[in-house]
Amino acid sequence: MLSYHKLMPYVSLSDRLAVIWHGLPMDLSVTGYLTAIPALMITASVWVHRRWLDMAMKIYFAIVAILLSAITLLDLELYAYWGFRLDMTPLFYFTTSPSAALASASTRQIILGIMAIGLCAYGLYKTFSLTVCRIKVETPRPKTATAVMLLLTASLFIPIRGGVTVSTMNLSRAYFSHDKMLNHAAINPAFSLLYSATHQNDFGAEYNFMTPDEMEAQIKALDARTSVKDSQTQEMGSNNTTSYALTECGKPDIYLIILESFSAHLMPSLGGESIAVKLDSIARNGVSFTNFYANSFRTDRALPSILSGFPAQPSMSLLKYVEKAEALPSLAGELKKAGYRTAYYYGGDINFANINAYLVSGGYDKIVCDKDFPIAERTSKWGAHDHLVFNRASDDALSHTDDAPRFTVIQTSSSHEPFDVPFSSPEWQGHPQKNAFAYTDNCLDDFLNRLKRSPRYGCTLAIIVPDHLGAWPLELPEAAQRHHVPLVITGGALKQDAPKIIDTPGAQTDIAATLLGIAGKDASAFPFSKNLLDPAAPRYAVFTEPSLIGIVTDTDTLVYNCDARRIEESHGTDAESLVHSCQAYLQATYKAVTEL
Repeated sequence: MLSYHKLMPYVSLSDRLAVIWHGLPMDLSVTGYLTAIPALMITASVWVHRRWLDMAMKIYFAIVAILLSAITLLDLELYAYWGFRLDMTPLFYFTTSPSAALASASTRQIILGIMAIGLCAYGLYKTFSLTVCRIKVETPRPKTATAVMLLLTASLFIPIRGGVTVSTMNLSRAYFSHDKMLNHAAINPAFSLLYSATHQNDFGAEYNFMTPDEMEAQIKALDARTSVKDSQTQEMGSNNTTSYALTECGKPDIYLIILESFSAHLMPSLGGESIAVKLDSIARNGVSFTNFYANSFRTDRALPSILSGFPAQPSMSLLKYVEKAEALPSLAGELKKAGYRTAYYYGGDINFANINAYLVSGGYDKIVCDKDFPIAERTSKWGAHDHLVFNRASDDALSHTDDAPRFTVIQTSSSHEPFDVPFSSPEWQGHPQKNAFAYTDNCLDDFLNRLKRSPRYGCTLAIIVPDHLGAWPLELPEAAQRHHVPLVITGGALKQDAPKIIDTPGAQTDIAATLLGIAGKDASAFPFSKNLLDPAAPRYAVFTEPSLIGIVTDTDTLVYNCDARRIEESHGTDAESLVHSCQAYLQATYKAVTEL
């Protein structure tokens, strides 16, 4: 609350005391875990020589001091970017690619962070030395003392468990307010990390709200509720264009362009600022899905949604589990069966977050990443800048000599922290984020213009979508606003009478079925994906963040806190009736993860 006081100027003294009070049980739980080993050491000192136990105690507290300091300060720094308390995500990122994990941080931040951790750890260690390390048990009755100490140690089970009631300590115990930041402030970051580490594999029990039969019934009810009842009688227009065929080309070349951190709020046509003006122009002249949502909040969680039609999970990154990621359905794999050549272009470290393993198992013939660019061109903290990646992709596209259709994915990275790009717009001086978006926006436009030189352009489609929720503007209060992103289709293969605007609610999971539908291929391998151009398909979008799941339909929007089990946002005439739909969808997602 001190670190983020500018974001909470409304917080009163009573609110601060409430945060401390409701967070205290979780603090005591962490204390119980950390006290167990010293308690056993103190018990052992009744019987064995004290000197080596003193040394062991000092080593233990040194380790604890460093860990607690690192957890606390890392949590404080990352909360500004992520909006949730520390879990296993940064460790996963760091172990897969340390350089990429640290790319968002400046050298100054890293040095100051290490110094701060050292100072904090020293202060904690000195506190331990002056308190716990001085506790001694000296008694002529060692058996009695041992029994008492063991009983006291066993009593730590109560704060560790969170009391003697049926429910055990979990993150929802800290939730007490309708203000998200107050709830987050009450969460102990060490407990959040420990909870994440110990709940990584029990997927089936993660969010188990109802019986399997009830879950299936709720999913069917959601599909029925959001299906167009009589599409044959509706006139074609901006409000119902789903039955349009976008192209007459049987197997168009498909370029799927994934834009780092873009959002609907960068485009005037979607009610945003005039920042991504080139993309906005492309959308006005192509096909724009105006009611589209990002499934997740980070790239590694979003890629399975975009490329495998598989929903993102609020509590885990599926790419962490390589054996499960390998079992995901693959858009590239399905298109390869139809004769497509597949390629993936990314300027950064492709091993970050196990992305390489996911792509290789997904059937990509060619993967271009940072190591395929000269060292002199890897000037971004993330690797090669976007214009170089786009140029490499367009050069390869223009050099193709065979007639095989192409499926090419281009993932950008320059519009990510620290927003350091080789571009300076006079309009966005002093606004590095907006300047970075404008840079990638120009790179995208240049790529599409170059693509028009290809003799295959008349049978080419480009699908443009962000990777996850947007990075601008900051601190949007409502989850649905944060996840609102563009989906744009352009290219020479578009029919002249193709619709300009499609307002069907959809999410990134729906890209797979939609593209396969355009290519005339079966999408049954993607059970969570809906063809947005199919008039018979249900009309809804689902997105997740840590602790949250949201559903958007034509008439209602509901955001549900699946940890605290309560409604966070509700808009529409009958939104609250979607609670069971959220629970069922989430449960079905984790069931599917278990079965991979």
